[in-house]
Amino acid sequence: MALLPAVNFNRNLSPLAWIPFAILWFQVGDKAAIFLIYMASVFPLILATMSAVATIPKVYFRVGQDFGMMGWERLTRVTLPAILPQLVTALRVTAGIAWVVVVAAEMVGCQDGLGYGIYDARNGLRTDTVVCYMIVIGLLGVGIDRLLAGLAKLPSLRWGYER
Repeated sequence: MALLPAVNFNRNLSPLAWIPFAILWFQVGDKAAIFLIYMASVFPLILATMSAVATIPKVYFRVGQDFGMMGWERLTRVTLPAILPQLVTALRVTAGIAWVVVVAAEMVGCQDGLGYGIYDARNGLRTDTVVCYMIVIGLLGVGIDRLLAGLAKLPSLRWGYER
């Protein structure tokens, strides 16, 4: 919980505010876009993980302790299985955030990609191409979300939930 103020501070900064620093540190290109995606995604994911761990019933840890589980074993056999459903949901949310940011980052800091394609088509007044890129971006986003939603339905990830 000591990290909570720093996580909340960074979570509330617009990831796009990091664009000048990303370009300064990584130059124009994919590394800058990856940095922006990281800055947009990691803090909501940390908060969701902290929240999920806080909701694990204490009895789970006591049972693990009764079975002699400590450290790594308790993490992998009690904590992770208990938080996986919430973690997958958090991944769905952060994937959506990351998708928005990658398109915006490509508009500013890349010479190729979907975001750059929109930016280039807009500069060329090719509205039809802009709309096509928007449709592709939307369909890819829906596809990514469906994959993660399907992952959440796997029985091995639904530990602790009724089937």
